[in-house]
Amino acid sequence: MLPLEGITVVSLEQAVAAPFATRQLADLGARVIKVERPEVGDFARGYDRTVKGLASHFVWLNRSKESLTLDLKQDGAKEVLARIIERADVFVQNLTPGATGRLGFGAQILRERHPSLIVCDISGYGSSGPYRDKKAYDLLVQCEVRLISITGTPETPSKVGVSMADIACGMYAYSGILAALLRRGRTDSISFISSCLRAVISRSSSSSATLRNQVGCIF
Repeated sequence: MLPLEGITVVSLEQAVAAPFATRQLADLGARVIKVERPEVGDFARGYDRTVKGLASHFVWLNRSKESLTLDLKQDGAKEVLARIIERADVFVQNLTPGATGRLGFGAQILRERHPSLIVCDISGYGSSGPYRDKKAYDLLVQCEVRLISITGTPETPSKVGVSMADIACGMYAYSGILAALLRRGRTDSISFISSCLRAVISRSSSSSATLRNQVGCIF
Protein backbone atom coordinates (compact mmCIF):
# COMPACT_ATOMS: atom_id res chain seq x y z
CA MET A 1 0.00 0.00 0.00
CA LEU A 2 1.35 3.41 -0.98
CA PRO A 3 1.44 6.19 1.65
CA LEU A 4 -1.22 8.42 0.05
CA GLU A 5 -3.72 5.79 -1.02
CA GLY A 6 -7.20 7.02 -0.12
CA ILE A 7 -6.25 10.69 -0.61
CA THR A 8 -8.02 12.53 -3.43
CA VAL A 9 -6.47 15.59 -5.07
CA VAL A 10 -8.35 17.87 -7.49
CA SER A 11 -6.15 20.15 -9.55
CA LEU A 12 -6.87 22.99 -11.97
CA GLU A 13 -3.40 22.92 -13.43
CA GLN A 14 -1.29 23.66 -16.47
CA ALA A 15 2.34 23.94 -17.58
CA VAL A 16 4.90 22.64 -15.03
CA ALA A 17 4.75 23.82 -11.40
CA ALA A 18 1.36 22.48 -10.28
CA PRO A 19 1.50 19.33 -12.45
CA PHE A 20 4.93 18.55 -10.98
CA ALA A 21 3.58 18.87 -7.43
CA THR A 22 0.54 16.70 -8.08
CA ARG A 23 2.55 14.11 -9.99
CA GLN A 24 4.64 13.59 -6.86
CA LEU A 25 1.42 13.05 -4.90
CA ALA A 26 0.19 10.59 -7.53
CA ASP A 27 3.48 8.69 -7.31
CA LEU A 28 2.78 8.22 -3.60
CA GLY A 29 -0.64 6.73 -4.32
CA ALA A 30 -3.00 9.72 -4.23
CA ARG A 31 -5.86 9.84 -6.70
CA VAL A 32 -5.19 12.98 -8.73
CA ILE A 33 -8.00 14.38 -10.89
CA LYS A 34 -6.61 16.87 -13.38
CA VAL A 35 -9.22 19.32 -14.68
CA GLU A 36 -8.54 20.72 -18.16
CA ARG A 37 -10.16 23.12 -20.59
CA PRO A 38 -12.22 21.76 -23.51
CA GLU A 39 -10.40 21.28 -26.83
CA VAL A 40 -7.09 22.86 -25.79
CA GLY A 41 -6.54 21.21 -22.42
CA ASP A 42 -3.28 21.83 -20.61
CA PHE A 43 -1.20 23.81 -23.11
CA ALA A 44 1.82 21.65 -22.20
CA ARG A 45 0.17 19.00 -24.37
CA GLY A 46 1.35 21.01 -27.36
CA TYR A 47 5.01 21.49 -26.42
CA ASP A 48 6.19 18.72 -28.78
CA ARG A 49 5.26 15.29 -30.10
CA THR A 50 8.23 13.31 -28.83
CA VAL A 51 6.57 10.46 -26.92
CA LYS A 52 4.43 8.51 -29.37
CA GLY A 53 2.78 11.73 -30.53
CA LEU A 54 2.51 13.21 -27.03
CA ALA A 55 4.55 16.04 -25.52
CA SER A 56 7.47 14.77 -23.42
CA HIS A 57 6.84 17.41 -20.72
CA PHE A 58 3.19 16.43 -20.50
CA VAL A 59 3.92 12.72 -20.19
CA TRP A 60 6.63 13.35 -17.58
CA LEU A 61 4.40 15.58 -15.45
CA ASN A 62 1.05 13.81 -15.68
CA ARG A 63 1.61 10.10 -15.28
CA SER A 64 -0.77 8.23 -12.97
CA LYS A 65 -3.43 10.97 -13.09
CA GLU A 66 -7.04 11.02 -14.21
CA SER A 67 -8.09 13.77 -16.62
CA LEU A 68 -11.44 15.53 -16.76
CA THR A 69 -12.49 18.20 -19.25
CA LEU A 70 -14.77 20.94 -17.92
CA ASP A 71 -15.76 24.30 -19.35
CA LEU A 72 -15.86 26.19 -16.06
CA LYS A 73 -17.55 29.17 -17.67
CA GLN A 74 -20.68 27.03 -17.75
CA ASP A 75 -22.80 26.64 -14.60
CA GLY A 76 -23.27 22.91 -15.16
CA ALA A 77 -19.51 22.35 -15.25
CA LYS A 78 -19.07 24.38 -12.07
CA GLU A 79 -21.61 22.17 -10.35
CA VAL A 80 -19.72 19.06 -11.42
CA LEU A 81 -16.44 20.45 -10.09
CA ALA A 82 -18.10 21.49 -6.83
CA ARG A 83 -19.39 17.95 -6.30
CA ILE A 84 -15.93 16.49 -6.95
CA ILE A 85 -14.30 18.92 -4.52
CA GLU A 86 -16.79 17.89 -1.82
CA ARG A 87 -15.09 14.48 -1.75
CA ALA A 88 -11.52 15.75 -2.10
CA ASP A 89 -8.76 16.11 0.48
CA VAL A 90 -6.61 18.58 -1.46
CA PHE A 91 -7.31 21.28 -4.05
CA VAL A 92 -4.42 22.65 -6.14
CA GLN A 93 -4.46 25.38 -8.77
CA ASN A 94 -1.99 27.43 -10.83
CA LEU A 95 -4.30 29.29 -13.18
CA THR A 96 -3.96 32.98 -14.02
CA PRO A 97 -4.01 35.06 -10.79
CA GLY A 98 -7.61 35.64 -9.70
CA ALA A 99 -9.12 33.14 -12.14
CA THR A 100 -10.33 30.61 -9.56
CA GLY A 101 -11.85 33.41 -7.48
CA ARG A 102 -13.83 34.68 -10.46
CA LEU A 103 -15.04 31.14 -11.11
CA GLY A 104 -16.21 30.74 -7.52
CA PHE A 105 -13.40 28.42 -6.40
CA GLY A 106 -11.06 30.82 -4.65
CA ALA A 107 -9.15 29.69 -1.57
CA GLN A 108 -11.25 31.60 0.94
CA ILE A 109 -14.54 30.38 -0.53
CA LEU A 110 -13.38 26.76 -0.59
CA ARG A 111 -12.10 26.87 2.97
CA GLU A 112 -15.47 28.21 4.16
CA ARG A 113 -17.40 25.56 2.24
CA HIS A 114 -15.10 22.65 3.08
CA PRO A 115 -13.41 22.98 6.48
CA SER A 116 -11.32 19.83 6.00
CA LEU A 117 -10.02 20.73 2.52
CA ILE A 118 -6.33 21.60 2.07
CA VAL A 119 -5.97 24.37 -0.53
CA CYS A 120 -2.73 25.05 -2.41
CA ASP A 121 -2.33 28.07 -4.70
CA ILE A 122 0.70 28.19 -7.00
CA SER A 123 1.52 31.51 -8.64
CA GLY A 124 4.30 33.69 -9.93
CA TYR A 125 4.45 36.27 -7.16
CA GLY A 126 2.21 35.12 -4.31
CA SER A 127 -1.16 36.30 -3.03
CA SER A 128 -0.04 39.71 -1.72
CA GLY A 129 2.23 42.53 -2.82
CA PRO A 130 2.35 44.75 -5.91
CA TYR A 131 2.89 41.89 -8.37
CA ARG A 132 0.21 39.52 -7.05
CA ASP A 133 -1.95 39.93 -10.18
CA LYS A 134 0.88 39.42 -12.67
CA LYS A 135 1.59 36.26 -14.59
CA ALA A 136 5.05 34.72 -14.53
CA TYR A 137 6.98 31.99 -16.27
CA ASP A 138 10.23 30.19 -15.64
CA LEU A 139 12.62 32.21 -17.82
CA LEU A 140 11.24 35.53 -16.59
CA VAL A 141 11.80 34.58 -12.96
CA GLN A 142 15.28 33.24 -13.68
CA CYS A 143 16.12 36.63 -15.17
CA GLU A 144 14.58 38.59 -12.29
CA VAL A 145 16.63 36.83 -9.62
CA ARG A 146 19.76 36.87 -11.81
CA LEU A 147 19.98 33.09 -11.89
CA ILE A 148 21.00 33.35 -15.54
CA SER A 149 24.22 35.05 -14.40
CA ILE A 150 25.37 31.70 -12.99
CA THR A 151 25.34 29.92 -16.36
CA GLY A 152 26.67 30.94 -19.74
CA THR A 153 29.30 33.68 -19.79
CA PRO A 154 29.43 37.26 -18.44
CA GLU A 155 28.77 38.46 -21.98
CA THR A 156 26.00 35.95 -22.69
CA PRO A 157 24.05 34.84 -19.61
CA SER A 158 21.91 31.77 -20.27
CA LYS A 159 18.83 30.11 -18.88
CA VAL A 160 19.39 27.10 -16.67
CA GLY A 161 18.68 24.10 -18.86
CA VAL A 162 15.74 22.73 -16.86
CA SER A 163 12.69 24.68 -15.70
CA MET A 164 14.25 25.28 -12.30
CA ALA A 165 11.80 27.91 -11.05
CA ASP A 166 8.79 25.77 -11.96
CA ILE A 167 10.25 22.59 -10.51
CA ALA A 168 11.41 24.24 -7.27
CA CYS A 169 8.01 25.86 -6.84
CA GLY A 170 6.29 22.53 -7.42
CA MET A 171 8.53 20.83 -4.87
CA TYR A 172 7.74 23.45 -2.23
CA ALA A 173 4.03 22.99 -2.94
CA TYR A 174 4.36 19.21 -2.74
CA SER A 175 6.21 19.27 0.59
CA GLY A 176 3.74 21.82 1.94
CA ILE A 177 0.80 19.56 1.02
CA LEU A 178 2.44 16.57 2.71
CA ALA A 179 2.99 18.64 5.86
CA ALA A 180 -0.62 19.87 5.75
CA LEU A 181 -1.94 16.30 5.44
CA LEU A 182 0.18 15.23 8.41
CA ARG A 183 -1.00 18.22 10.44
CA ARG A 184 -4.64 17.53 9.60
CA GLY A 185 -4.26 13.93 10.72
CA ARG A 186 -2.74 14.95 14.04
CA THR A 187 -4.64 18.08 15.00
CA ASP A 188 -7.63 18.51 12.64
CA SER A 189 -6.10 21.89 11.71
CA ILE A 190 -6.38 22.80 8.03
CA SER A 191 -3.76 24.65 6.04
CA PHE A 192 -3.70 27.06 3.14
CA ILE A 193 -0.52 26.75 1.09
CA SER A 194 0.81 29.42 -1.25
CA SER A 195 3.89 28.62 -3.33
CA CYS A 196 5.23 31.21 -5.78
CA LEU A 197 7.98 31.00 -8.36
CA ARG A 198 9.72 34.25 -7.44
CA ALA A 199 10.11 33.57 -3.71
CA VAL A 200 11.08 29.94 -4.16
CA ILE A 201 13.73 30.53 -6.80
CA SER A 202 15.15 33.47 -4.82
CA ARG A 203 15.73 31.15 -1.89
CA SER A 204 17.06 28.36 -4.09
CA SER A 205 19.49 30.52 -6.05
CA SER A 206 20.73 33.02 -3.44
CA SER A 207 23.43 30.78 -1.97
CA SER A 208 24.74 29.81 -5.40
CA ALA A 209 24.77 33.41 -6.61
CA THR A 210 26.63 34.50 -3.49
CA LEU A 211 29.20 31.75 -3.96
CA ARG A 212 29.67 32.72 -7.59
CA ASN A 213 30.23 36.35 -6.65
CA GLN A 214 32.79 35.37 -4.02
CA VAL A 215 34.83 32.62 -5.64
CA GLY A 216 33.76 32.56 -9.29
CA CYS A 217 32.61 28.94 -9.45
CA ILE A 218 29.92 26.56 -8.28
CA PHE A 219 30.74 23.26 -6.58
